[in-house]
Amino acid sequence: MYILVDIESDGPIPGDYSMISFGAVLVEKELTRTFYGQLKPISDVWIPEALAVSGFSREETLAFDEPKVVMQNFADWIATECKNRPFFISDNNGFDWSFINWYFHHFIGHNPFGHSSTNLGSLYKGFVQDTFKNFKHLRKTAHTHHPVDDAMGNAEALLKLKEMGLKISLK
Repeated sequence: MYILVDIESDGPIPGDYSMISFGAVLVEKELTRTFYGQLKPISDVWIPEALAVSGFSREETLAFDEPKVVMQNFADWIATECKNRPFFISDNNGFDWSFINWYFHHFIGHNPFGHSSTNLGSLYKGFVQDTFKNFKHLRKTAHTHHPVDDAMGNAEALLKLKEMGLKISLK
């Protein structure tokens, strides 16, 4: 089962900087099964401009939940919602995956997604056979930088690709 994930952070890399929030959408016709987590910073280092994208202040993030609790809740959600192997997919998997993978391994000792991820943009470019094309016009939900909204829009784009003939199993 594909899970579309989007994260917001206060800097460019996990460990030195913190994942502030993330959203996940189970990719299926209805797009009703979602997860949202807000995580307390793990570092005193942060970039104000990067944090501003999330819409939260540093003070607000300091009141968020402990990362270990959020990551365990996410792992539990994945186990409950996915009867088959979960597949991680995102708009920018190099960024989103690095944070999710690091946080899973650091806080709960394993990553339920395993060791691989898929990039939605690259998938689209291959599907249309044009590295200059962008999938973002396929979104219905506006890209707001709230991670559930952004994951939802990207899940809608993946479903549109399936309608257009992409051979993909959503089971």
